[in-house]
Amino acid sequence: MFVFVCARCDAELTVPLSQVSLPAHARQSYGNGVQLPVLMESGTFAVDPDPWGQPWRMWDEIDPGEAEARGIYAPVYALSDSAPDAIVIAPGDIRGTWLIPEMRGGACCGLDGADGPNLACVACGLPVATRIDDCSLWQAVRLSSDAVYRVLLDGVDAEPLSWEELTEKGESTPPFEPIATWGGRLGSSHYWSWSPQWEAAAGQALAHLLAASEGQPVKVPGGMTGDVFQRPLDALLPAGPPKRRAVLAGPGQPAPDAGVDILLVPVHPQTGQTWTPASPAVSAYPVPLPLGIWLWLVSPQPYLPVPASGGIPHDVLRDDPLPPRPNYLFRADRGTFQHTLVRLPAVRSPWLREILANLPQHTSAGLF
Repeated sequence: MFVFVCARCDAELTVPLSQVSLPAHARQSYGNGVQLPVLMESGTFAVDPDPWGQPWRMWDEIDPGEAEARGIYAPVYALSDSAPDAIVIAPGDIRGTWLIPEMRGGACCGLDGADGPNLACVACGLPVATRIDDCSLWQAVRLSSDAVYRVLLDGVDAEPLSWEELTEKGESTPPFEPIATWGGRLGSSHYWSWSPQWEAAAGQALAHLLAASEGQPVKVPGGMTGDVFQRPLDALLPAGPPKRRAVLAGPGQPAPDAGVDILLVPVHPQTGQTWTPASPAVSAYPVPLPLGIWLWLVSPQPYLPVPASGGIPHDVLRDDPLPPRPNYLFRADRGTFQHTLVRLPAVRSPWLREILANLPQHTSAGLF
């Protein structure tokens, strides 16, 4: 467990926190006027290795060598020049700060952080963090790495859970959920949708799948995995018989055979490490998926009637209607896809550069 303190006056700025990996949807902007929940689970923090927020530099102001040194291998509109390694926490876990009102940014329904740090240390006035709670953005506080430092509590850092413990205790993430909106004539409302977390995770994984394809047709497993990935793969890769095969692999799953080229594997939610097979002979490309989404793909949870509670006898089954499936095909998150792809060295390939250049057309076609 750690607490984060002000770099100027040593005042404590957070509750005790344990480190986890940065969620795949951390930078997602979703829909229009949507109320997204808190990004981080209370009591946890993650480190974002990439700079975020102002100041910005346009791509034509950046030398290609400098961009590659920062892990960017393809053109982007602009790059943040802020300090990397921001500490991302839940807004309820911040302490000892006050809001800087003039730093509200270009917010619509809340704070978007566009003007830079908007929370200052109460004790000394140093701007230390940026609160984000605007519509269509995941709610979070980003502590500036150059304004705070961490202090280890109890002198010992806890061991992360094993893969076996994670698969036993881990909860899968459903692919559908109600989305809350606000600002309409009747106030807030809801609609049934594909999960934003699934769309962001698919954007990240799709970038890796394309890199792993080497420009050849790819076949993924059927069911929900096919619903999520097969359509964009067929549209973005050359037509023809599949030449590369992807399978779901991970703890508790059968060992992948030698003919598999790509593994869809879970990411450890605490360490951020991607699961790797025990056999060193397996050389397939690992495509990362958040653990909760991977668990659903390997063990889909059917909607079964369950005994009702309350005044109805326990042996009576509910007859609620099935949750409605969204009335549109699944679409990967474009922003997460682009953010991931430009950071993969494979994007230097002309055919992947062409996919990036044609993202607006692919979005219009409903792939993103």
